[in-house]
Amino acid sequence: MSKNIKKIGVMTSGGDAPGMNAAIRSVVRTCAYYNIECVGIYRGFEGIMEGDFRSMDARSVKGIVNKGGTVLKSARSKEFRTPEGRKIAHDQLKSANVDALVVIGGDGTFNGGLVFNKEYDFPIIGIPCTIDNDIFGTTHTIGFDTALNTVVDCIDKIRDTASSHNRLFFVEVMGRDVGHIALNAGVGAGAEEILIPEENLGLDRLLESLHRSKRSGKSSSIVVVAEGDKIGKNVFELKDYVEANMDEYDVRVSVLGHMQRGGSPSCFDRVLASRMGVKAVETLLEGKTNYMVGLLNEKMELTHLREAVKGKSKIDRELLRVSEIMTT
Repeated sequence: MSKNIKKIGVMTSGGDAPGMNAAIRSVVRTCAYYNIECVGIYRGFEGIMEGDFRSMDARSVKGIVNKGGTVLKSARSKEFRTPEGRKIAHDQLKSANVDALVVIGGDGTFNGGLVFNKEYDFPIIGIPCTIDNDIFGTTHTIGFDTALNTVVDCIDKIRDTASSHNRLFFVEVMGRDVGHIALNAGVGAGAEEILIPEENLGLDRLLESLHRSKRSGKSSSIVVVAEGDKIGKNVFELKDYVEANMDEYDVRVSVLGHMQRGGSPSCFDRVLASRMGVKAVETLLEGKTNYMVGLLNEKMELTHLREAVKGKSKIDRELLRVSEIMTT
């Protein structure tokens, strides 16, 4: 165990995701287990610069494992992106005798940690927490599983009204750069078509697929669309195109938006967050820095933050093949 680390700061940054509180709880209680002081940093990097620190112990995090969002709040900070802002942040941490940081968030959060470590050699460990599941070095990010369950539940409800009115619904889900949510939720909810950034289906193939569904006897259809899909400029343009070329369907659009980020985390996300929090603290106490903890082959593994930021999260090609068979 490193004798240099006596106080660890924990913060959340970027977009919130279900399971962030479970991760905070895990970090705090692991610190308590090893008799290390822990401080919660409110509002991410902005809170570091303002010295918004509060001591936390095992009792400070009771009753939060089941709560969505983040009790430490989250904020984006323009000032931290400047050398002057990072200097203020470093001075605040040193003044509070904080020896290391656990940062919970996505690639933007990890980038900030990397730059800070490079300038001040300040120990940093990252915990990947984003519903998009777009971080290299882990099969699952915290929040992804909960978001999937939320999306599938919404699609199940939308299907009820779609079948009642013989409607075609385009359901837009989050996923600007990757289609993990759309692909997994689409398969899980039995969507007739799934549109993701990694695969440009094309407008003609989309129409062909919808015509095929109609010929097979389907009176309603669900198309799940990742927000970063490249077929049209947006989901409403897809709606207009289909309406102009198909009289068979009454077309509707449902954009799920930020409801995907909310809600109580699933059991999977609570367990994952607990495992990652323990691994993060123990990694710091082993004297290691600039790593992200991740789930690989069901085990907690370390990936350098630089690789986590630069690497690309790849879509599951086998699941994509399964989706093509299921939509036949």
